[in-house]
Amino acid sequence: MRENIRRNVFAVLIAILLLFAVTGIPYFVLRANYPRPHYKTVSESGLPDSLVYAVIKAESDFDEAAISKAGAIGLMQLMPATAEFICSREKIVFEKERLKEASYNIKLGCKYLSYLCERFPAVETALCAYNAGEGTVRTWLKDPELSPDGIRLSEIPYSETRAYLKKILKYRKIYENLYR
Repeated sequence: MRENIRRNVFAVLIAILLLFAVTGIPYFVLRANYPRPHYKTVSESGLPDSLVYAVIKAESDFDEAAISKAGAIGLMQLMPATAEFICSREKIVFEKERLKEASYNIKLGCKYLSYLCERFPAVETALCAYNAGEGTVRTWLKDPELSPDGIRLSEIPYSETRAYLKKILKYRKIYENLYR
């Protein structure tokens, strides 16, 4: 009798461990690969957290010291001229040396993304502008072969921007599912 109880307890423990291994570990691995650092700064932006984190993941993979070949800096990969424009528009003191500082970079990056979302009603179009530039996307929207309605892009001419948008949308969906 005692041996049966011991076997049953052992079987239940094994079942629990297997269940955890099958369902729990990938969840924790995913959360480790899709973190949410600087949550207060992100949540204060007024943008969906999943969108901001998807942009950060795609732009820098959470490397605060990231600098692109083109000169974009920090978590949200801001060009200094873009950051200066947003600071001027929002009446924030522009300090180029602070662009590698997470909270400053996220604050400015979110202000810029909000600015683009105001100008481009379709979030996908705003994301294309974040990557390819506002002027470039405005030109694309004027082309009926690329945008039949002048709001959304049916085609994205730059392969880099197409891949960028696809990546952001994938990351955003992962964030939405992980942090419901």
